[in-house]
Amino acid sequence: MRSQKRAEKSKKTKIILSIITILVMLVITGVAYAYIKLGDVKKVPISKSDEKLHVSKDVKKYKDNDEIVNIAFFGLDRRSKDEPSRSDAIMVVSFDKKHKKIKLSSIMRDSYVDIEGHDKTKLNHAYAYGGPELAIKTINSNYNMNIRDFVAVDFFELEKIIDNVGGVEIPVRTDEINHINNGMKEVARIQGASIEQVDSPGLQTLNGKQAVAYARIRHTAGGDFERTDRQRTVLNAILEKVKKQGASKFPGIVSSILPNLTTSLSSTEILKMGASGFALGIDNVEQQRFPLDKYCKGTSIGGIYYLQYDKEQTISQMHKYIYEDIKPN
Repeated sequence: MRSQKRAEKSKKTKIILSIITILVMLVITGVAYAYIKLGDVKKVPISKSDEKLHVSKDVKKYKDNDEIVNIAFFGLDRRSKDEPSRSDAIMVVSFDKKHKKIKLSSIMRDSYVDIEGHDKTKLNHAYAYGGPELAIKTINSNYNMNIRDFVAVDFFELEKIIDNVGGVEIPVRTDEINHINNGMKEVARIQGASIEQVDSPGLQTLNGKQAVAYARIRHTAGGDFERTDRQRTVLNAILEKVKKQGASKFPGIVSSILPNLTTSLSSTEILKMGASGFALGIDNVEQQRFPLDKYCKGTSIGGIYYLQYDKEQTISQMHKYIYEDIKPN
């Protein structure tokens, strides 16, 4: 009887060990596969000099800010790979280990800022004038930030990413439907592709073309302010979709997403960043937009629209939100 129990116990132990071994092998294989696919990422080197990137020393007054890593995210408005591109979407993505969350902070693209070598103009022009390095330098110098790396994607690449994760869940409003459909027609003409129109409002799964058109809407009552909300909604929806796919499908997702990104991050840094994101919990993603309504106003200078803002207040609000986890009122 005892020998039979021992045999049964031994059999259960072997089964458990086999399961653990398989799980470990799956993890190792997934990480190795992801690392191989990192070679497909389009890497653009930028300066590693804090001085050249205008990294601010002001943020050093915040304790433990080394636990908060800020990456610039640029959504590029371009029709071909070779044209100088303005950054239609500008965000600071903060991996906040201290407060265990990820923060998406949009900066209004029309913000009236100083761009080195180009005087004062719109923030989104910096990328077109000097690529990601000048764009990062401009954010750091105007908002006293410490950004050293970036990730960029154009709208054709974003479309592919969304389709590769199986679309994203978006709450579409009635006043957004026509703008989505018209936006898709413009892109479809360039691609020589067909479109699937959005017919009704409500929470629904949008494909790549639909979601990109949604993110680009600016002619509703909220104008460009609401546009930044939509951009963050789409990025957050992608993160949520990746999480729901589960660990077993993660290597395939990685292989489909990475080739559509341009970044200054090394392969090792991307893996660490991904690990940090999952460790923090993708559910805990917060969003904010700067400048706040009360601290900015649109104005015409030489017949061109700019968004002027209270620089001192905006810097203070951004720093408190990103480094101290204090959400502005």
